[in-house]
Amino acid sequence: MRRGTVVGITALGVAVLAVPLLWGNNNQNGQQHQIKTASEEKYSKQHILNADVQSTANMSLLDIKQDMEAAITKYNQLTPEQIKAKLQEFVRDHPHYEYVCWTNAAKKQTIANGSVPHPDNAAQYKQLKSLVRSGEIHVGRHDDYRSDAILINGKPHVVIGLASKQLNGGIVAIVNQHIVNSVRSHQQRNLRLVPYPRESKFQVKSVDTNTMEDIPVNDGEDNQGTSHYYKDEIVVRFRKPPSDGQLAQMRQDINCRSVRKTGYTHIFKSKSMSALQLKQYFAQYNPIYIEPHYLYMTNDLKRADGTPTSLKAPVFQPASIRSNADSKTSSVEPNDALYKPYQWNLPLIKANQGWNLTKGKQSVIIAVVDTGVDMNHRDLKDKLLKGYNVFEPDNPPQDDVGHGTHVAGIIGARVNNQEGIAGMTWYNPIMPVKVLDSSGAGTSYSVAEGIIWAADHGAKVINLSLGNYAQGAFLHDAIKYAYNKDVVLIAATGNDNTSQPGYPAAYSEVFSVSATNQDKTKAEYSNYGDYVDVVAPGTTIASTYPQNQYAALSGTSMASPHVTALAGLIRSINPSLKNTEVYDIMRKSVVDIGSSGKDIYFGYGLIDVERSLSLASQSNQSLSLYPQNVDRMLNRMVASFLAR
Repeated sequence: MRRGTVVGITALGVAVLAVPLLWGNNNQNGQQHQIKTASEEKYSKQHILNADVQSTANMSLLDIKQDMEAAITKYNQLTPEQIKAKLQEFVRDHPHYEYVCWTNAAKKQTIANGSVPHPDNAAQYKQLKSLVRSGEIHVGRHDDYRSDAILINGKPHVVIGLASKQLNGGIVAIVNQHIVNSVRSHQQRNLRLVPYPRESKFQVKSVDTNTMEDIPVNDGEDNQGTSHYYKDEIVVRFRKPPSDGQLAQMRQDINCRSVRKTGYTHIFKSKSMSALQLKQYFAQYNPIYIEPHYLYMTNDLKRADGTPTSLKAPVFQPASIRSNADSKTSSVEPNDALYKPYQWNLPLIKANQGWNLTKGKQSVIIAVVDTGVDMNHRDLKDKLLKGYNVFEPDNPPQDDVGHGTHVAGIIGARVNNQEGIAGMTWYNPIMPVKVLDSSGAGTSYSVAEGIIWAADHGAKVINLSLGNYAQGAFLHDAIKYAYNKDVVLIAATGNDNTSQPGYPAAYSEVFSVSATNQDKTKAEYSNYGDYVDVVAPGTTIASTYPQNQYAALSGTSMASPHVTALAGLIRSINPSLKNTEVYDIMRKSVVDIGSSGKDIYFGYGLIDVERSLSLASQSNQSLSLYPQNVDRMLNRMVASFLAR
């Protein structure tokens, strides 16, 4: 395995990348590390992938049962015409239900919506029809029913029958569980078990950190050293804006296809020149910087795997960690359906106790700069602002990948609505900003534009579950712009299990987050280093997924939104705090795990929501923040004097 420099910027949400160097067997008394062979590393990644897939499958079944129970309760007293209309509405709101049938044996009613999928294989179609009939017979006998998974055109389906307690019937449905394949495919890419990206669209280089020599990318193991940027574009920041005449000459000289502009920074796309040739050309203008147009991505390459997963018991049994015996504060227990069986992460960081202090405020906006968010998700839509789509400004920032929706759910899925998951914030609005396109790819330009837009439109906290290992000056300009507007910037460190600093997390203006497992050990994939501020849960995290579904994903991108939500809660309980003071509170209120004091694996420690909010509520008088409070007081006095 090689140490490499990744110059492409990847979304780190579920991105657990290729070549971890040190594997952490951590505990609270110290650290033990050993070199893992490629085969051992691959086995560990496969274990994480399987856990995510298994939990997703089980959450899907639990969510299906809840949907059908709610429907039965509503439909019992309706007329056939009303039931038919409700079934149409049901299928529209739940696209993964391909066929839904209401059956009432006593009234001899059978009302269906949708159609039984017709596989290419006639025998499969006959089998599927037989499973539906079995479901109808079972619910007519007051028995629930669930078939084994059956592959229909490469996608796993299940037939579910749920019996009504009041009548001889109920609902039978055919449910497409393609979400299982989607998560499997997502994690295979993001765990770098397969190579990505393809070289057809982007210039891809693999560079050894020590020798800076090219390395061929032949499989998933080679991916860590890859750098990604557009092969025919260059980013130039001039010292002063070029005149119209100069710009016209540049366009002619480089055979320009297009130019984009932000301030003094331009992105030139050539019809015939490479990035290297463009760099050499623009050097004559003595700009502040010239750099490639770096690629950001979720590593979401579509696959037609079709491999089903068994549908057995949940992977996690989190009840053992829910006592919180060391806390003197009562625990707020939400009634969301997936909370108790799957959301081990919230009790671990004492979010439940923190809610006694604040559940958030609508005045504190949290931006998710990512692939967008599913604007119609039932567990999110009431919390979402209009947001912004960098690629198509006239269209909503709709998530067509899944990554941003998952991140947003961790931050702010609706709480206490008896369905889905519980987010960490109850009332903070979420601002979706789409900077990565449907392929999961974006650029330094799109991400920078998204950060600037969010800062200009009221975001108090920005989550950045993306990064690379190159210090892009263009991106840093946008980071500094938001930071100087007093925005709290939270970023994931990366998922290569390397100490090499990742950006934007390693910028001094950004608060960096690494990931832990359920037992407070270092997540095997999580990056580390002296720039890490804190850690948060990151492995097999349950959250929202497109089309009103839920999935479990792993990565430092899942850890980052926990801290982003905490920052939103801190700014809710004490809106007067500066971004630097929010950073300081989160560092000072952690639970110290690993080696005593700050260390390279856990930073200052594991976030503690209750401690953080308690400190924030007292921060105006806190000795730990005395220098900041004095500075703030003096600034207010000066501002007041100047305003006279």
